Amino acid sequence: MLDVLLRAVAIGIGATVLMDLWAILLNKAFGQAKPNWAPVGRWVWHLRDKVFHDDIGQAAPYRHELALGWAFHYFVGIVYGIILVAVAGAGWLAAPTFLPAFILGIVTVGAGWFLLAPGMGAGWAASKRPNPMQIRALNLVSHTIFALGLYGTALLIR
Repeated sequence: MLDVLLRAVAIGIGATVLMDLWAILLNKAFGQAKPNWAPVGRWVWHLRDKVFHDDIGQAAPYRHELALGWAFHYFVGIVYGIILVAVAGAGWLAAPTFLPAFILGIVTVGAGWFLLAPGMGAGWAASKRPNPMQIRALNLVSHTIFALGLYGTALLIR
């Protein structure tokens, strides 16, 4: 059982690393801004008081918000790796297939669109941002890359 849990954690970490490498590639190749995890850390810090903010930038800063944002980013990736293995079953670890990883990757976009974005003041699915369709498309592509990371890491450690 511990082996299954450790492999699920590794799958979540591997997928998150691939997603971060994708962000670096987008930045280097196309000048796309890298994700800034500091506002996410600030949002996480303030979850004890409030979930939905009009503008997370107006919330009181937290000294370690960047580190907290990065830690939360990887924590969520690990949780998603555990969820994948729990739903697909331990047998999936022996013979991983892409479809369960892809379905989870796309489903996880919902957490960003319907919890994180409105929580930070960006509106449902980034509707309050000047470029919501671009953000949504990038979210879908990034979470597909995350799904490839789930699947690829599972293949590497099977």
